[in-house]
Amino acid sequence: MSADDGPPVPKSSRGGPDPDEGFLKRLRTAEDGPLLFIREALVSAFAVLAVGLLLFAVSGVWPPMVAVESGSMEPHMHKGDLVFITGPERYAPDAAVEGTSVVTAEVGADVDYRTFGGDGSVIVYDNPGVGGPPIIHRSMLWVEEGENWYDRANPDYMSASNCQQLTHCPAPYDGFITKGDNNARYDQVSGISEPVRPEWVQGVARIRIPFLGWVRLTLASTMSTATPVTPVTLEHVPVSVVEAPVPVEQALSASVTSDPIHVTQPSLAA
Repeated sequence: MSADDGPPVPKSSRGGPDPDEGFLKRLRTAEDGPLLFIREALVSAFAVLAVGLLLFAVSGVWPPMVAVESGSMEPHMHKGDLVFITGPERYAPDAAVEGTSVVTAEVGADVDYRTFGGDGSVIVYDNPGVGGPPIIHRSMLWVEEGENWYDRANPDYMSASNCQQLTHCPAPYDGFITKGDNNARYDQVSGISEPVRPEWVQGVARIRIPFLGWVRLTLASTMSTATPVTPVTLEHVPVSVVEAPVPVEQALSASVTSDPIHVTQPSLAA
């Protein structure tokens, strides 16, 4: 190199990226191009992950949210609602059934414990002997093995005149008697489910977010049109919901149907 060539040009002033500059630094400072796209995608993914971990830490169950698929809990829950649930043993009030956080409507009426417009807790349960998604209904009574629970039940929700005329009376084991707020009869009378064992309870409903569940339901509907499935009658389609520790909605009068309410477990991304 001659003296007329001048001093060497620093690497940072040459065209193109500095080969000595680290990839992470270039990813962090990129203002356009593929590196910017990658960075924004990673930020979004980490944000979703962080929210998911936070909800899991609070709820103690995964997934922490379910989408309502039918109208058996109307007017307190509607199809397309997204419901936040917590684990079946978390945040148990004093009035809850021992070993659970579930308060029955029978006890709730005595201690003024109301959630989603009615006495007691709304639970999400999954009967392993019944196909389909989990069911979201209200816990009405806690019965013990061998108990004649007919005498404690509301006659308006029955279709029999004595215990012997009911399939699950006396109670075959300890469990919950459940009912959809918009249904005419108890689940254990209409044939939706046997008494719900505590281990079948997946969560207790806490908060209802209107409309957000439609995203998940739309995706599920799109997938079902591409993958044939065996038809199921509405009476046997289950739903799941979890109870709330504090009142969530104002009580409303409900019309009477015989269908259970359905829910789908959505991903956080939805």
